Amino acid sequence: MTGWKFTKGLHDLGNGAWAYLQPDGGWGFSNAGLITDGDESLLVDTLFDENLTAEMLASMKASTGLGGADITTLVNTHANGDHTYGNRLVENAEIITSAATASEFSDAPPALLAQIVENADQLGLTGTFVREIFGSFHFADIELTAPTRTFSGELNLKVGDKPVQLIEVGPAHTKGDTLVYSPTDRAVFTGDILFINGTPSIWDGPSSNWIRACDFITELDADIVVPGHGPVTDKAGAQQVRGYLTFVAEESRARFDAGMPALEAAKDIALGPYGEWNDWERLAVNVSAMYREFDPTLPESDGMELFGQMAELWSRGLATA
Repeated sequence: MTGWKFTKGLHDLGNGAWAYLQPDGGWGFSNAGLITDGDESLLVDTLFDENLTAEMLASMKASTGLGGADITTLVNTHANGDHTYGNRLVENAEIITSAATASEFSDAPPALLAQIVENADQLGLTGTFVREIFGSFHFADIELTAPTRTFSGELNLKVGDKPVQLIEVGPAHTKGDTLVYSPTDRAVFTGDILFINGTPSIWDGPSSNWIRACDFITELDADIVVPGHGPVTDKAGAQQVRGYLTFVAEESRARFDAGMPALEAAKDIALGPYGEWNDWERLAVNVSAMYREFDPTLPESDGMELFGQMAELWSRGLATA
């Protein structure tokens, strides 16, 4: 899809639909969307801190007349902070998530990330990595605003006269991933089911659900696909992500069957062209998730352990750059 340049800010998709993009789509630099019709509007996701979200809302107000107080509905596609931490600024809106997303909404509160970044110097290589990926965001004093309405499966909404479908496809990236589909606009906002030119991270899985979600996006009658991170794409973008997930599953399985530990497997996998995607070190998270799929008795790695493993891969990449 070449109709929209991957530049920061609000992009008019036509017919009252908009995408807000944040290059380069790496850690924390997520996208959002806006669907409007008449006096009603639906915002898809907020951003990783309130400064970024305020900048986005000001841009929307300048271009469309809609600011945080004017948006009638906010949908969070999943619970990660780079899609939720700015919720407080969308005043008076009904906030909708899947029930599964609501259940993990406060698992990583802003205060926790603020503390981790503040104490990064005490965490060795992991702290260096955390400061590199999160140090430019401002987590202090954010009050996380939770959803006011939940659903499971599908929820049909109206934005003015436009039908909008919320379609739960998780667990995949997280426990409750949701697609936002506007048939009238022939547009789908995918949240982090799609990272374009960036590496997905399987925090929950199973990968088979995620692959099915990619196939579902491909089958939708949509011309415009707005990913959670990266440039606006089309159906081909969903197949690119599907290809990565299939590749990692096959490579992980071979090393699992050979008795190789998960982290060693991640170090051993040659990513080929996928190594050119942003944040390739997320491979450590993905191999760990694949191993738990192959053997559900394996203990789940905690978040800081996974960040430590990613930091190790990241440092290897820096050493060979």
